[in-house]
Formats: sequence, C-alpha cells, structure tokens
Amino acid sequence: MNKLFSIGFWSAVARFILRNRPLILIIIAVITVFMSLQWKNMRFTYTEANLLPDEHQVNVEYNEFLSQFGEEGNLIILGVKDSTLFTVSKLNQWNQLSKKIKKYNEVELVLSLNELKVLEKRKDSAAFNLVPFIKDSAFTSENIERYKYELFNKLPFYEGLIYSPSKKSIRTAIYLKKDIVNKPERKDFIINDLIPLIKEFENDTNLDVHTSGMPYIRTLNSQNIIDEIGLFIGAALFVTSIIFFFFFRSFRATFISMITVIIGVMWAFGILGLLHYEITVLTALIPPLIIVIGIPNCIFLINKYQQEIKLHGNQAKSLQRVITKVGNATLMTNLTTASGFATFILTNSKLLKEFGIVASINIIVIFLLSLLIIPIVYSYMPQPKNKHLKHLNKKWIGTFVDWTVRMVKGHRIAIYIAAVFLLCISIIGIFNIKISGSIIEDMPKKTEFFSDIRFFEKEYEGIMPLEILIDTKRKKGVMKLATLKRMDELQNYLSDLPEFSKPLSVVELVKFSKQAYYNNNPEYYQLPNSQERSFLLSYAKSSTNDTELLKSYVDSTGQFARMTVFMKDTKTDRFDRIEEDLKAKIDKIFPSDRYNVTLTGKALVFQKGTKYLVNNLIISLSLAIFLIALFMAWMFRSVKMILVSLIPNLLPLIITAGLMGIIGVPIKPSTILVFSIAFGISVDDTIHFLAKYRQELIANHWRIKKSVFAALRETGVSMFYTSIVLFFGFSVFAISSFGGTVALGILVSITLLFAMLSNLLLLPSLLLSLERSIANKKTLKKPSLKIYTDTEIDNSEGKE
Repeated sequence: MNKLFSIGFWSAVARFILRNRPLILIIIAVITVFMSLQWKNMRFTYTEANLLPDEHQVNVEYNEFLSQFGEEGNLIILGVKDSTLFTVSKLNQWNQLSKKIKKYNEVELVLSLNELKVLEKRKDSAAFNLVPFIKDSAFTSENIERYKYELFNKLPFYEGLIYSPSKKSIRTAIYLKKDIVNKPERKDFIINDLIPLIKEFENDTNLDVHTSGMPYIRTLNSQNIIDEIGLFIGAALFVTSIIFFFFFRSFRATFISMITVIIGVMWAFGILGLLHYEITVLTALIPPLIIVIGIPNCIFLINKYQQEIKLHGNQAKSLQRVITKVGNATLMTNLTTASGFATFILTNSKLLKEFGIVASINIIVIFLLSLLIIPIVYSYMPQPKNKHLKHLNKKWIGTFVDWTVRMVKGHRIAIYIAAVFLLCISIIGIFNIKISGSIIEDMPKKTEFFSDIRFFEKEYEGIMPLEILIDTKRKKGVMKLATLKRMDELQNYLSDLPEFSKPLSVVELVKFSKQAYYNNNPEYYQLPNSQERSFLLSYAKSSTNDTELLKSYVDSTGQFARMTVFMKDTKTDRFDRIEEDLKAKIDKIFPSDRYNVTLTGKALVFQKGTKYLVNNLIISLSLAIFLIALFMAWMFRSVKMILVSLIPNLLPLIITAGLMGIIGVPIKPSTILVFSIAFGISVDDTIHFLAKYRQELIANHWRIKKSVFAALRETGVSMFYTSIVLFFGFSVFAISSFGGTVALGILVSITLLFAMLSNLLLLPSLLLSLERSIANKKTLKKPSLKIYTDTEIDNSEGKE
C-alpha cells in the first residue's frame, strides 16, 4: 500500500502538471514578474563583511569603541612619489586639488601641504596659536626648497601623516564625514567626484597619484563585485549551454534549459530583494550557482524523456514517466544539495546565514521550475526526431562507462590502493593548511587600487587600521603625565614592529606642543619631564581644543584615549604572535586596577572573524554530513549503506583539503565554503546510483554483481553528463578578479571531478566487496526512495 500510495502520489503530481499546463505557466509568469519588481530592493554592501555574530566579545568591544569615537574607517589618502612634485606649477596644482576636494559636503577635513598647521607659542596666555605652515602667498623655487627642508627635518609630527618615513613621498589625508562612510553617498562621492578629479590632475601634471584608505578600497571592491555578477551569469550561461548542446545536439533542448535557469536567476535576484539582503561577495555567487546546479536537473529530465521516447514512442506516456520516475529521485538530490548550503543558516555569522538561506531556497526553486517547465514545454512541442536521440548512442561515452565497469570488475584492489594512497598524501597536506585573515588577500590583484595598497604599505608601513582604546577609569585621566608616558612607551613598542606604522594619538600633540614651546626645535619633540609638566600640559590642553586632527583621539570627558596604528597585510599566524606579545606588553605597561585597554579595529575584527569561520566550517560540514546521513538512513534504512555511501563522498573532500595544503591555498572566508557545497552536490550521484542499484536488485532477483554493473552502466552516463557540466560550470568562477572566488570555483570543480570518479569506481567496488554483509533483502527491501519500474507505474495507473 505504501509503495502504491507513493507511486500514486507521483502519478497524481504528473497528472496535475500535465492537465493544468496553461494555469501553471501563467502562475510562473506572474511570480517571475513579481520577483522582477523586487529587484529594486536589492542593496549592495557598503561595509566589510563582519563574520562574527553581534554578541561576540570582539564585536562588543568594537562597538564600544565606535560609541566613543565614531566610525574609524573614514580616511582616504592620496600619495605621490615623484621629485618633480616640488616644482612651482605642480605643487600649486597639488594644493588646488586638495582645495577642490575640501569643498565637497561629504568631506570633514583635508590634511595636505597647503592645510598644514604648526603651533606657535602665544605671549598673552598659556596656549599656542595654530598658524599656517606655508606663509608665502606664492611659491618660488627658493621657498619650495625651504618648505621641503623644514617639513622633512623640523616637523616630526607629520611623519607618516603627510610625508613617508623615507621622505620620498607626500600624501594628502581626506577625512570623510563619519555619518556617510557606510552609506551610498560615499560611493557617489568617490566614483563620481573624487576619481574624476584625480584623473584630471594626473592628466594635467603627468604625475601618478596613488589612492587608498578603507572607504576607497571598500567602494572599488564593491564595484568589482557588482561588475562581476553579470560576467558570471553570462559566462555560466555560455559554458553550460555549449556543453549542453555538445551532449544533446539539440537547439531546442538547449534553449528550453537556458530559459528555465534564466527564470531561476530572475527569482534568485527577486528573493534577495524580497528579503532585503545585501549583495556581498558570497550572495553575488548565487545566480551563477543556480545556473550550474539547475542544468543537471534539466539533463536528468530531458535525458529521461528522450530515453522513454526511444523506448516506446508515446509522448504523453513519456512525459508522465519523466515526472514520476525522475521527480522523486531528483527531489532528494536537490534536498541534499540544499542541505549542504542550509547548514550555513545554523551559524551565527550574518554573512553566512544570509548566503545559506538564499542559496538553499533557490536550489529548491530551480528544482520546481525544472520539474514544471520542461515537461510542459515539451508537451506543446512535436515529438523528438531520431537526430535528437542520436546522443543516447554516443560511442565515446559508452567507452568511458565500459572502462569504469572493467576497473570495478577486475581492478578493485588497484582502486583501493589508489584511494588509500590519495588519502595518505591528503592527510599530510591537511597538516600544512594555513588560515588567512587578510582583508586584502581576496581583492582583485590586477586592479589599480590593489597596487596602490601595496604602495602605501611600502611607503607608509601599513594601511589596515588597528585601534587601541585606553580607559583611564577617571575623568581627565588621559592628560595626566603618567598616562601619557605609558602611552608613549606603548607607541615606541609598536613603532619597533615592522608590521606597524607610526602610531597616532594625543601623545604626538603633546610632543608637538613641547617642540613649539622651545621655538620649534625638533630636538624637543618629546614628552615633558616632571619639571615641565604643569605649564606644558596646560599649553597642550588648550591646543587640543583647537586641533581638528586630534580632537577625536580623546573623548569629551578626557577619560578615554584612542591610539591608531596602521598595519601591513599580515599572515594570521604572525598576527596571532603579535597580538599575544602586544597584550602582554599592554598588561605590563597599564596596570589593570588603573586602566582598561582594549585591542580593536577593522583589522582585528576581520582576523577574528576568519578564525570564527574556521570553527564554523567544522560545525557546518559536520551538520551537512549528519543531515545527509539522515537522508540516507531514511531512504535506505541501513546503517551499513550509510557508511558505504558516505565514504566515496568524504574522500574527495579530504583530497581537496590536502591539495589546498600542498599548493598553499589557505582557509579563508571564500574557500571555507568549498566543502559544504561540494559535499551537498557530490552526494547526488550516490543517491542516483544506489536508487538504481536497488531497482536492479529487485529486477535481477538480488543478484549482486549483475545489479551493480547494470546500475553502473545506466547511471554512469548521467553522472558523467552532470559532473562535466558542474566541473565547467564552477570553473567559470576562475575568470573572477577575486582570488577567493577563483579558488572556490577551481576547488569545487576539482572536488566534484574526484567525486564523480569516486562514485563510479569506489562506490560500486565497496558494494561488491561487502556484498554479503550489506546487499541482502533486509538491507534494501523497503527503502523510502524508489526509482519506479515501468511495471510498477503501469500497475499503479491501472488501479486508479
């Protein structure tokens, strides 16, 4: 009864689809229009991906820092390394550029040569005046040389801010208003205003301007993501359509499949808009993923339809059987694929959660669209001709399948030896895998802004902000000489680390004040001693109120101080050692009973986020394996069958992990997705093979060898088709300019290729070797998943 009910259910589904064709097509069209209207709600990300959950301690500390000092990533820097800059015409144009930029509403402050201020001791009170560094109304060759000498030799305060430690480059610092840093206005200003101004300056002066800073990097990086979405979709459609046509040699079949996945892509964008999710480097992958995953559904359905036509030539019966025989197996394979993505929903990372939700929903959506559109469209078309069925007899595919049969039949020991050898090599490779928490590693290496990042790293010793928040636990505690000396000791420690730039804090202003008090003698650029403390600190306090640059480095109560240091792109293991040593140094310098000192900033948050993702990789992959094991248990009702089915799918993951360690591809936010995605997809072949194997066992009266080879011959062709489509489909990500996306595409492609060979060679070998213990009537007698025989379907239809 259960069997007949199940067959009856799918027969009812088939009848419903074929009897309500116009209605179903109208509903699909209406939903497609509705989804298209949701595109306007899609938002593009304007911040770095925060990989940590909101309640994570690192995020809590970072938000506490932001509440004290506001958004940190509001600095854009323009740099020039060219001795000809110090000529009258070019220096005038450089200063004019900064004046033009300063006029924009989005700009809070511009710190450039013409805007530089120096402190001048007042005679009427204990304070300083801020006076312009450049006092002449016009530049001449003589005064330019004087200013250049004074800047490089008498103003250590501006080292790392305006001129590089090597004294070979000059830069302008642009501070954006903090309230627009994470809004669309930032992008509009940078793309439409700032970049054209810089290009105009470069054309007029023949100087190369290097531009960087977190707002600039984020804007151009996001623009690259947006630009690549269309490229990926076009490339995925082109590659899959070419392969599809090569297999089927039918424009009609190719066109129908392409229309199906294009509708799926439209729905994917619509779901992103409907849920108001941001387009990130991960969610941007979903539309092409839908194409790559949707095409195998089309292959299974069209291939089965053509097989049925070739068998008996009855179109109506063929369409009925396509839905009934392929629908249930394809549903289960799509569910396992979706479950691989859905495991990300259970993580606490917002980025991964959104990716998992949208990807898993759209995988089920593309299955439903394939199941509805393909039979309906074919029902309106004439029956396929013999030329459309020729691909079913391709000799070269038959040769490949025959090779797999020969290997399984006569070389099982060789298959096991190869599997064990690859396993051992891979385990060695796994121990060499590195973790990368670099913000810039996945950024497009060939872009101009990436080379500019490297320029500033070299010239100014860092670009990624690391913040240190110092709580003195009392009001006005920052300006106490004891606190300033402790901060200076910490700054000296940071300056000695090659990964860090010169730190910036209120300490620099106090040193600048002492230098000004002693008639701007650079030898006095230091903190006051105990005798100078009372009068010099009163000068410095007065000056702090008038200094725009440093007013955000001490809060309004004087209790909290901020120290900013810019960090080079640093490997995770080195960063961990730096962090450990730095915390030990902080504990030594700042007694915990008098100070609370917190390390924070974008660089730290991203590093910690990557480590958090690595932990979640283990959790999400374990969940994927567990969920798919439950599917197997429900479908085949056998613990031994679960083990046999999991081994051929875990081996390719281990091989890929080992390959990453051998060739030096690190674990990072992009490559971390490889394993769950590949596992969810590769297990589809296992389900198709085992379901067909069970059917052959019944048809062949539980003769094991005959059933294994019959299942291998029939499913081998479909496995080969779908694996080739998936291999080349994921390979399109290799055209990306983002290193992480390239690695993701190549690694998933390699994993799926190994998975195909594993399911065609290792899985049937295990079934044959363990036939006595697993392949008996009790094992697969009444599985929940069935590929129905023609007789079962005909009997079911006759009873209704």
